[in-house]
Amino acid sequence: MSKTLKTVLIVVGILVLVILIPLLYLKGTYNSLVTMDEGVKAAWAQVENQLQRRYDLIPNYVETVKGYARHEKEVFVKVTEARSRVGSAKSLNEKIQANNQLSSALARLLVVVERYPDLKANTNFIRLQDELAGTENRIAVERRRYNEAVRVYNTKIRSFPTNIIAGMFCFEKATFFQVPKERQEAPKVKFTD
Repeated sequence: MSKTLKTVLIVVGILVLVILIPLLYLKGTYNSLVTMDEGVKAAWAQVENQLQRRYDLIPNYVETVKGYARHEKEVFVKVTEARSRVGSAKSLNEKIQANNQLSSALARLLVVVERYPDLKANTNFIRLQDELAGTENRIAVERRRYNEAVRVYNTKIRSFPTNIIAGMFCFEKATFFQVPKERQEAPKVKFTD
């Protein structure tokens, strides 16, 4: 083999490596971002499943409480309005905000429940209360999983050099599903004598 042929093969080999390595990196990074983006969407779908479960339980719960606490109309109206906002929310941010408002309204309803011992002894109410509590726990678990997927994804798209590729292909930061400040404190129950 002549010296020129060796030189040509070395130059071609270097050019192939210079082109092939960045392309393979680009492909791998892009596919990784797509996988993570789909993971965030799947985690949000699980959150929505639990939110829908709560959404479906609320009318029965409110009707049961209404039978005992007819003069607590303002609380029932707030829960109904918040539930309506959840049903009409379209974007992810609207859904998060509407569900946070519904959570706050439900917390106020739980304070009302504490004032009615007869209601707390009703078996239908106890069953609904248990279902709602279980659903709230499931929502918390799915919210945590979703937020973890968002954290990993957002960290990845903001890290160098992945941020360059994420910017080229319009990958955007995902939104966290945070608990509103008023829900971070337990509701205060006041007993009347």
